[in-house]
Amino acid sequence: MHLPLATFAFILLLIATGRLLAWRRALPERAADTLNLVVLYVNLPAMVLLYASRLTPSRQLLAVAVLPWVQLLVVAALVLLIARALRWPRAIEGALLLTAPLGNTSYLGFPLTRAVLGAAALPYAVAYDQFGSFLILSTYGVAVLAAYGHGVRPRPLHILRRVLTFPAFLALLLALTIAPARLPGWLTGMLQPLATALLPMVALAIGLQLKLKPDREHLPALGVGLVLKMLVLPLLALLLLPLLGLQGPAAQAAVLESAMAPMITAAALAAMAGLAPQLAAAMVSYGIVLVLPLLLIGMHLLG
Repeated sequence: MHLPLATFAFILLLIATGRLLAWRRALPERAADTLNLVVLYVNLPAMVLLYASRLTPSRQLLAVAVLPWVQLLVVAALVLLIARALRWPRAIEGALLLTAPLGNTSYLGFPLTRAVLGAAALPYAVAYDQFGSFLILSTYGVAVLAAYGHGVRPRPLHILRRVLTFPAFLALLLALTIAPARLPGWLTGMLQPLATALLPMVALAIGLQLKLKPDREHLPALGVGLVLKMLVLPLLALLLLPLLGLQGPAAQAAVLESAMAPMITAAALAAMAGLAPQLAAAMVSYGIVLVLPLLLIGMHLLG
């Protein structure tokens, strides 16, 4: 398990380039949204289809899918205990309930998994994301919004429709039902460049959206949230590996996905529901800044 310094430098350069372009206002105001939509509808489904077709039902695969749900129970309970003990407002509690357990396991997780662990681990990263993070956001996340947010409450049929029409989820269903385990060469040749482009597209979009100016009143909550997401979650994964029987690429992918920065979509939903928008944005931005150095430190400690 290694992260080439060239890849590390490349990611930082693209994030810095995006930040510079945003500062200079060299691109249209919603350029980051456009990049995110291209990733959502083109690059991400291409990567899921390319690697999810290699998934075969196994105990390891089931364990990878179960892990994020166990982590959710622990981290959500810790958020509630800390928030109640410190008497934080419900808006802060709700924001942390969304951003602390949920990671950026697709946009950032897939390309980093490929760069760090190689293609063999990517099917397990897909399982962690689609059967874990994505379904958690679509169920638990909606429940948090209904309990803590304001505005129109989402209906069950609307939630189901969003799940079934999510591009990456459709690609997953296609990969698991119709696509053969070994895709035709012509299709692989089309999908591979799109999947490879995911990392630079995501890194540039991250730079365009980076915001590192949290309110001082949110600093304690920001610190707690980042510790829970960036340290407690991956440590919990390491502790659970033997219990779940995870080893090899499956175990490595599960730990790496657990260490990802907070999910951008979860933060966006928190902001739209009026749940401490600046705190939610800071969780994402500082998490992205921290993920690469923490990843390097973690890999060094683990050998």
